[in-house]
Amino acid sequence: MKKLSFLATSILLSGSIAFASLPVHANLPFSVNSQQMPSLAPMLEKVTPGVVLISVTGTHVEKSKVPEAFKFFFGNPNQNQNQSRKREFRGLGSGVIIDAEQGYIVTNSHVINEADEIQITLKDGRQITAKKIGSDASSDIALLQIEAKDLIEVKLADSDNIRVGDFAVAIGSPFGLGQTVTSGIISALGRSGLNAQNYEDFIQTDAAINSGNSGGALINLQGKLVGINTAILGPNGGNVGIGFAIPSNMVDNIVKQLIEFGEVRRGVLGVLGRSVNGEIAEALELESSQGGFIEQVEVGSAADEAGIESGDVITKVNGKMVKTFAAIRGKIGTIGAGKSVELTVIKKDGSEKTYNVTLKKQETAKVEAASIHKMLDGAELENSENGRGIDIKSVAEGSPAAFIGLQKGDIISGINRTRIKSIGELRSYLNDNKGVFAINIIRGNSTLFLMIR
Repeated sequence: MKKLSFLATSILLSGSIAFASLPVHANLPFSVNSQQMPSLAPMLEKVTPGVVLISVTGTHVEKSKVPEAFKFFFGNPNQNQNQSRKREFRGLGSGVIIDAEQGYIVTNSHVINEADEIQITLKDGRQITAKKIGSDASSDIALLQIEAKDLIEVKLADSDNIRVGDFAVAIGSPFGLGQTVTSGIISALGRSGLNAQNYEDFIQTDAAINSGNSGGALINLQGKLVGINTAILGPNGGNVGIGFAIPSNMVDNIVKQLIEFGEVRRGVLGVLGRSVNGEIAEALELESSQGGFIEQVEVGSAADEAGIESGDVITKVNGKMVKTFAAIRGKIGTIGAGKSVELTVIKKDGSEKTYNVTLKKQETAKVEAASIHKMLDGAELENSENGRGIDIKSVAEGSPAAFIGLQKGDIISGINRTRIKSIGELRSYLNDNKGVFAINIIRGNSTLFLMIR
């Protein structure tokens, strides 16, 4: 039986490579007996310092397996329940430095999930404790940050430009053995359906997956990041040459939101539908059985305001072909609210039309202020459009936020004399510091300070 496994691993690409067929730009020159021999070493020497080993420790909470009615027979019910629910764990994964100046590292959300401590080991042997900037379980992306000098970053490629058959190289740390490099090709694009609740638009590779490699880099022959390795499909978690990576463009969209907000604020198109199949293609006289058939358009949604109608078929997103409705959902779901997306649509009359759609904010995407600080619970926060700080959109009556004096219309502009421009910056500051905080508030034409601890 085939099994999908999301491991604390990065994907390794295995298999031989016909180096004679590699493109000239692959940086291949060295000679043996005066003959030019191909090598990826010059490129890898520049890139591999940008891939790191991630070690995590934490406590996993499990439900007690002892039925409530029988806990009395095992001594103190509360004591037994607590003992059975907490289990310490250690894990290994990989990550990719994408911004050397800021120390930003991308990895998989499942690598650092429930971690109490995150340790980064660089290729040169330095070990540094990382802080979590944010994570998004639905796309399986997390962003970490370290403070260190002389970091090497891996530049992002445009993943929309990769093709099936392109050579790819994976870098990670299988089984904690240390950094390992393997190679293969891009096997397929736009894979989805592995988890219907997630946002998926996977790159498929002929990858050998081994424990310890999730979050590692999938790069092209120019040494640029095309994907973050994340999962395998195989019996009992073993390798059968089918592995998946999250495209770099999706990673870039998620990371930008995590930096700005500390979380992902998804853009919403406002349609329901299904993948085009043979029957739909025949009924609509479509040339291809690919794309997303729109069954319903929500009134007042971004799609409705743009002029998209039920019965239309979405065939391209930002000029790139899409095969399934799930792939459309994956692309749209990682583009932030307020962003514009170009959709190519086949209308009911068979004509093709392109729409520029500005995505709306997901109603359930409001920031949980309590997750930033307990005394902000009850306040709805939103980044100011003019960059002044954080707007207080509403304050629930009787809430902790109301108790400290926050009011609707206030703007948080700083904390402890540190300028704050976004929710992400506020979250990061409060995560890194403890004690009493003086929050600088702009209220109308006056300024004031509110104290929280």
